[in-house]
Amino acid sequence: MLEGDADIARTAALFADRARVRVLLALADGRSLAASVLAAEAGLSAQGVSAHLAKLLDAGLLTAERSGRHRFYRLAGPAPELLETLARFSPARPVRSLKEGTRAEALRSARTCYDHVAGRLGVAVTAALLERDALVTVDGRPDTTRRDGDRISAQLKEHPYALGPAAGTVFGALGVDLAAVSASRRPLLRFCLDWSEQRHHLAGALGAALTGRLLDAGWLRRRAEAHRAVRLTPEGAVALRDVLGVTI
Repeated sequence: MLEGDADIARTAALFADRARVRVLLALADGRSLAASVLAAEAGLSAQGVSAHLAKLLDAGLLTAERSGRHRFYRLAGPAPELLETLARFSPARPVRSLKEGTRAEALRSARTCYDHVAGRLGVAVTAALLERDALVTVDGRPDTTRRDGDRISAQLKEHPYALGPAAGTVFGALGVDLAAVSASRRPLLRFCLDWSEQRHHLAGALGAALTGRLLDAGWLRRRAEAHRAVRLTPEGAVALRDVLGVTI
């Protein structure tokens, strides 16, 4: 078949729908997100987001990865470059409601993942524990980045961490009795691959005990405007900065 000029109109039409652009923008920071999360962030129904995802996949602007029962989507091909170019020539869109502007950001900033902290805060705390030798890695990689085979938004079946030489001191400074938590029948150390940050955060008995301590001390408060979202209080910010050097 002979090919004519590039079909610019066909590609441009994909960006002419505001809802579809919201889906693309939700992925613009390089994350992989499930359809349900994309629907929430883009303000769409499950049926609506599915239709947009199918078109974007067909156009090669997204790629999908299956993890358990869910598929996770991320930008692919020319999508990041196209979004960046179009953004430079587009006027700012006003935020039409406080809920629209704060809910997604609140969940990315800090939220509970079952009974432990996730989001930017959870990932930052876990990285700080590693930097201060409360945790150590046993696979030769000195960070909390995703390892090969890690399932997105899931607890890791195997993890590369162990308690470090400063664990008792650091967790004690945070008000967590490491000996008492270690006596629990629940596994002490577990880790999840955070869906919004794509890095590991602390789970297990130790993650739950630390989160419980942060809430009991008033260093974390639950937010009313977003399900599972929490916020770091001024007192909590000072405590985490002083003990772990965390500033977010």
